[in-house]
Amino acid sequence: MLRVAVPNKGALSQAAQEMLRESGYRQRHDSKELTLLDVENGVEFFYLRPRDIALYVGEGTLDVGITGRDLLRDSGAKAEEVMELGFGTSRFHFAGPAGTYSGVDDLAGTRIATSYVGIVRSFLEQRGIEATVTRLDGAVESSITLGVADVIADVVETGSTLKAAGLDTFGEVVLESEAVLVTRGGEAPAGFEVFRRRLEGVLVARTYVMMDYDIPESAVADAAALTPGIESPTISPLRREGWVAVRVMVPRAGSQRLMDELWELGARGILVTDIHACRL
Repeated sequence: MLRVAVPNKGALSQAAQEMLRESGYRQRHDSKELTLLDVENGVEFFYLRPRDIALYVGEGTLDVGITGRDLLRDSGAKAEEVMELGFGTSRFHFAGPAGTYSGVDDLAGTRIATSYVGIVRSFLEQRGIEATVTRLDGAVESSITLGVADVIADVVETGSTLKAAGLDTFGEVVLESEAVLVTRGGEAPAGFEVFRRRLEGVLVARTYVMMDYDIPESAVADAAALTPGIESPTISPLRREGWVAVRVMVPRAGSQRLMDELWELGARGILVTDIHACRL
């Protein structure tokens, strides 16, 4: 039985459970449930604080988990990132009163408030910058107004919260984060490869669409150059002499442009449909 940690709340929770459902796994219907056993698929899910997931996986208590790259790096756990999951993207920045700081060199001698002490201390040590780092859990933006810190370091999604507090980001991006799949490393536990393939199938299904179109045989080569597919297009003869039907996977992004270009080549009956799951 594969033991999987899932975020129980926060920005990652809903998206993680939605991805697992699309992968064919049962998920809880009540947020108070702490565990869920999916006997049919050989998986037991544990709903935990996102910040704790890397620690449970790193110690080998659980086999695999979904968490943020920022939380993984900050934890210092022995867990390893094995796969990006395509949601929960954010950037980790330093921020201070607007117009006060211009780069990371300005951090020397400052007081920095953050919920990610591990990330910040590692960043400063790598650059030889000495500063005081204080851990605060949540609402770090208020620490400057309250006189606890000069600068904050936090995950930034839209930046609206910082602007409302009169703060601006400065310096380089400390970390690009998103939801990731983590394991302890070493020999993969039983059932892990199937679990990962299912998640990969969801990512592909979200990235690609299926395109069908009819086209004169004389234009097939040009059409195939536009839509080469994963391996190659499936081409079938039509009853109409000199015409063929083409079926091919194409990237979702830009699919409308492809339809326009195929139309100019003489394609007709162009259809685009969603892919709900796949294995490549």
